[in-house]
Amino acid sequence: MNATARPPLHEPRLGDTVRDIEADRIGKVMGFVGPHVQLRPIGGGIEWDADPGNLRPVSPSEALSAGVSEANARSRGELA
Repeated sequence: MNATARPPLHEPRLGDTVRDIEADRIGKVMGFVGPHVQLRPIGGGIEWDADPGNLRPVSPSEALSAGVSEANARSRGELA
């Protein structure tokens, strides 16, 4: 862990749905690469790397809301 990394708020596991508080995004844990956790948006899309210290668990209603928001944005052509 580097000097600026924070201890994890939540120890994510493969398949968990979490909020990346730095990116202000919700994603599903797809893997672990080095010190980072790889997250994918709920509705699919491009993965991003997150610092485990910036992750927190989300409730089922938060995960559902994120999925609906992404589906709506995709239907409006805002997402690829």
